[in-house]
Amino acid sequence: MDGLIMAGQLLLGLSILVILHELGHFLAARAFGIKVEKFYLFFDAWGFKLFSFKVGDTEYGVGWLPLGGYVKISGMIDESMDTEQMALPAEPWEFRSKPAWQRLIVMLGGIIVNVVVGIVIFWMLTFKYGETYITNNQLANGVTPGIIGKEIGLKDGDKIVAINGQKVVRFEELISSKVLLGSPKLTISRDGKAIDLKVPESVLNSISKHGIEEFVAPRIVAGKITDVTDYSKIKKSKSIFTKIKELFVSPKPETPEASPALEAGIKAGDSILSVNNKPVRFLNDFTNEVEKFPGKVINIEVLRNGNPLTLTPKVSKAGTIGIAIARGKLPTTHIDYGFFESFSVGTTKAWTTFADNGKGIWKMITGKVSARNISSPIGIAKVYGSEFDWANFWRLTGLISMALAFMNLLPIPALDGGHVVFLIIEMIKGKPLGDKFMERAQVVGFVILLSLMVFAFGNDILKIFGK
Repeated sequence: MDGLIMAGQLLLGLSILVILHELGHFLAARAFGIKVEKFYLFFDAWGFKLFSFKVGDTEYGVGWLPLGGYVKISGMIDESMDTEQMALPAEPWEFRSKPAWQRLIVMLGGIIVNVVVGIVIFWMLTFKYGETYITNNQLANGVTPGIIGKEIGLKDGDKIVAINGQKVVRFEELISSKVLLGSPKLTISRDGKAIDLKVPESVLNSISKHGIEEFVAPRIVAGKITDVTDYSKIKKSKSIFTKIKELFVSPKPETPEASPALEAGIKAGDSILSVNNKPVRFLNDFTNEVEKFPGKVINIEVLRNGNPLTLTPKVSKAGTIGIAIARGKLPTTHIDYGFFESFSVGTTKAWTTFADNGKGIWKMITGKVSARNISSPIGIAKVYGSEFDWANFWRLTGLISMALAFMNLLPIPALDGGHVVFLIIEMIKGKPLGDKFMERAQVVGFVILLSLMVFAFGNDILKIFGK
């Protein structure tokens, strides 16, 4: 069921964006009197389609191959590779008969719509929900670094006060593209002293491997135990990704796993005092110590009804004992925006996303970030998550809309950006490029895109296997 929810959200989000993107091309073409023969969500490869209907000169339909969509514009060398039509004399309603500036607008139509959609989504989300952030200068206990944070020199209790000399107002800035893509200098306050630490350009590779939670997080005070897991009552559901994995690897027989905390007598309402005689005040004090002893027995001192009690759970192989601990409150600030204020904030968020895509691609091209960070629809579906939440759905759809705008602007033949480059060259030369050249360019573009797609799917399938 989890996998179906992930796939459903991905399919809905991409379908909305693809339809709107192609609508941008369609409306621009029709505005200049260009005939549009087909408007399809998904591809009707080899002539197969789920359904179609015709209105006027245009056939509308849904193909069977869910890898995007397209509009077939009359008199244009595109993914249809309709060379027969191009061999005939140009008609006044065809793409090739129109001035280069009109054709340029048609090719930019989809990108423009994706940008507008992204801005509108972020605008409406900001207007409806405002912004809530963790107030960085009120984090009295500082931060706790994960594996990645420790590698760059961060320590428990550090207070990160500035990024490249600029004061950090929101904790979220520390896990934003400003840090992850900018390779900045962090100014740390540690024991009353100011220390500078450099974030390496390869930090994104580490985050791809370990996860963003292993970079840095607010240091949270540990409260009482709120729940002790009884594994025997948990019905394990398999996500779509687990099922994919099992297609290639025979699943091991599942054996019921005892709950370490339950067996040791730990109860909800207990307060943890120490682990192996090491005091526990913060959540990371507990998790750091427990994770050191997978498969081994540890001593946990708890306070129950005012009395200290020592219990001896056996840590699971995953480095947990099966409890949930209440988290101390973090200092947060909420800002509500008016309708027009929200537009400015939403537009900034949208363009920041667009720019971040450019920074990420450039770092991959220059070899500073591994191409293993490229994700396919499998990876995107995992980001949507297994629970449907409208705010999260639209936020991710807005991010993807800006990403699609950027990707389609890349100067790769078969993408809108490739057509834009060829049209600009035509405008400079004063005459169009030859049909043979355009046909070969389309083939090259298809090969590049197919290779990228295979690479992206391979990335995510390897990640499913933990590689």
